[in-house]
Amino acid sequence: MSLSQNAPKSKGIKREELKKQYEDVEDEEEIGSDDDLTRGKRRKTEKEKQKLEESELVEMKKLENLIFGSLYSPVTFGKEEEEDGSALFHVDRSAVRQIPDYEDDGDDDEELSDEENGQVVAIRKGEAAWEDEEEKQINVDIASVNRLRKLRKEENEGLISGSEYIARLRAHHAKLNPGTDWARPDSQLVDGESSDDDDTQDGGVDDILRTNEDLVVKSRGNKLCAGRLEYSKLVDANAADPSNGPINSVHFHQNAQLLLTAGLDRRLRFFQIDGKRNTKIQSIFLEDCPIRKAAFLPNGSQVIVSGRRKFFYSFDLEKAKFDKIGPLVGREEKSLEYFEVSQDSNTIAFVGNEGYILLVSTKTKELIGTLKMNGSVRSLAFSEDGKHLLSSGGDGQVYVWDLRTMKCLYKGVDEGSTCGTSLCSSLNGALFASGTDRGIVNIYKKSEFVGGKRKPIKTVDNLTSKIDFMKFNHDAQILAIVSTMNKNSVKLVHVPSLTVFSNWPPPNSTMHYPRCLDFSPGSGFMAMGNAAGKVLLYKLHHYQNA
Repeated sequence: MSLSQNAPKSKGIKREELKKQYEDVEDEEEIGSDDDLTRGKRRKTEKEKQKLEESELVEMKKLENLIFGSLYSPVTFGKEEEEDGSALFHVDRSAVRQIPDYEDDGDDDEELSDEENGQVVAIRKGEAAWEDEEEKQINVDIASVNRLRKLRKEENEGLISGSEYIARLRAHHAKLNPGTDWARPDSQLVDGESSDDDDTQDGGVDDILRTNEDLVVKSRGNKLCAGRLEYSKLVDANAADPSNGPINSVHFHQNAQLLLTAGLDRRLRFFQIDGKRNTKIQSIFLEDCPIRKAAFLPNGSQVIVSGRRKFFYSFDLEKAKFDKIGPLVGREEKSLEYFEVSQDSNTIAFVGNEGYILLVSTKTKELIGTLKMNGSVRSLAFSEDGKHLLSSGGDGQVYVWDLRTMKCLYKGVDEGSTCGTSLCSSLNGALFASGTDRGIVNIYKKSEFVGGKRKPIKTVDNLTSKIDFMKFNHDAQILAIVSTMNKNSVKLVHVPSLTVFSNWPPPNSTMHYPRCLDFSPGSGFMAMGNAAGKVLLYKLHHYQNA
């Protein structure tokens, strides 16, 4: 009984043990398979990371080579892309290696070799390493733009190439901003050295003769271009003390800084002209003489003041003293309002009655002689040396007088004139202009007129009313014509071309009724008095000196 009962228990135990062993083996197999999968995935991930790092490293090296150049080996362009048949880069053989500061300059014409391709490229010190070819193809019209007219070398010059335009801009900039010697790196002068040894230094003469650009720019400064006048409006000359009546006279002193103004308010004013403040220096009131004309003597020592009176005044600038002169001995003129002063400051010529011209000495203020015309006298003008006097008047003729012999050298009809109203002569004596009561101005060469040729070289008929005043500037390139009858009746003539400036009077501006005009000794300033009591001041850009 006992044997039969124990037998099933042992069998059950064995079965359970076998089953456990079998399950353990299966578990070990499952664990082993999981480890293999995990290891495979890790290996695969590591390989991918390694490949990614390698590719990133390659890309970084390529990027470094592109940005900084090859650090470890010479750069070879286009090898990787040769298979595709196209190269991303090519070598620019026109580039020239820069010369370091520490290398010996040697000769300026020394040839430098290209280390990469063996080509020999000759360069000069200071040459540009690159030029824009389009500059030679572009043309710039410097005549159509006002601010570019200053770049012209000739009057009729218009289109220039782009490279020439840049060169002229550089030259103009260098002219306006010359800089200082100590700031120039190529300056050869050293403190304590004499400039007399410049000729012995290498390249001293060559530097002067290397270019003629500066010489051309300086030479063109004396020649005024026709067409349009370059100018700018400044603060009124008498802004510090405007006049209460019409301005009859404006005149610059020979030092170009002092300007006198005078008018019917009986005040003689002096201003220091700088174009910005124009400070008033002095104002003098003449109680018994409304001023018709006032002018400096050319030597700058005195001021002659006249009005519709039998007398005139002389103001000594050094002594600040007025002297009243007149009436003139032996004369019955009731008015000495119109006069002219000779360029040598020795003689004053007054317009008298019945065709008489009264000559007065500036030293003694006494009458030294008279001249007689056939008709009435309206205008006078001295020659440049003070030895001759021009006069015109009611008979329509121009007289040329010799003041040494007190005789008329020549008398000729002013073409188209029935009554001469204004005369002026250029400072060099070559030209004179005659204005009429019909608004016509004839310009003559004095030598031809005295020689018998009565044909004017130019007739200006831009004004339609009586010509009251005319004035040449110092170099006779500008002739100003004024008529007091109409507003803005002022014309400026370009004498070399005998044409009128198209932009004068200024558009959209009111000059009122002009009365008088004067140029500064260097023509840098132009002052114009009007009937409103103002003295308009303009800067003429062509002239560098006042």
